[in-house]
Amino acid sequence: MLNRRRKLRLVTDRMFLRAPQHADFRGWTALRQASADFLKPWEPTWSADHLTRKAFTNRVYWAQRSIVGGTAVPLFLFRREGEVLLGAITLDNIRRGPAQSGTLGYWIGEPFARQGYMGEAIEAMVHHGFNELDLSRIEAACLPENAASRGVLEKSGFKYEGVAQSYLQINGRWRNHVLYSNLRRDRRGKTDVG
Repeated sequence: MLNRRRKLRLVTDRMFLRAPQHADFRGWTALRQASADFLKPWEPTWSADHLTRKAFTNRVYWAQRSIVGGTAVPLFLFRREGEVLLGAITLDNIRRGPAQSGTLGYWIGEPFARQGYMGEAIEAMVHHGFNELDLSRIEAACLPENAASRGVLEKSGFKYEGVAQSYLQINGRWRNHVLYSNLRRDRRGKTDVG
C-alpha cells in the first residue's frame, strides 16, 4: 500500500503531477482567471472567493488531508520543461470495502487544451489508482456536449455506461452527465453506444 507520508509525485513523458502547495497560489490564480470563460461552461459556479488566497489555502489543506486520509488524490499538472502549471486532476470519493472505486475529475487551462496533456495525466492517475491504491473501478462523468472530455476519456480506456439525470450543478443549472468507467480487469469490448 502507498506510504502516504512521502510526497506523492506522478511522472509522465512531459509532466509531473503533485499535490498543490501554498507557493502555487499565483500560478493557479492566474491560470484559472485567464481560462475562466473556457472553464465556466463545464464547472460548478465559482464561489465569490474562488480566486482568493484564503480559498486556495483551504484547497491546499484539503488536498493534504485527503491524500493522508486516503479519501482523494488531488494533484496539479506541471509541464516538466519550465515547471509550468497546466491544470489539475483529482481522484475523489475513494470508496473502500466491496466498492474499491473512485471518481475522476479534471480541468486544463485554456492555453494547454487539446495538446495531449490531460490524456497523459489520466493515464498516470488511473495507473496510480489501480496499482498503488488497489482500486477496481474508476468512474468519470462529463456533459454530453463536451466532446473534448468525452474524447480524452475514451482514448484513455474509459467506456460509456449511460446517463445520470441532474447529476451536477454546472454553471448554475442541474445538468445531465454521461457516465464512463475504467475497470482494472476490463473485458468489455469497445462500444459505440452514447
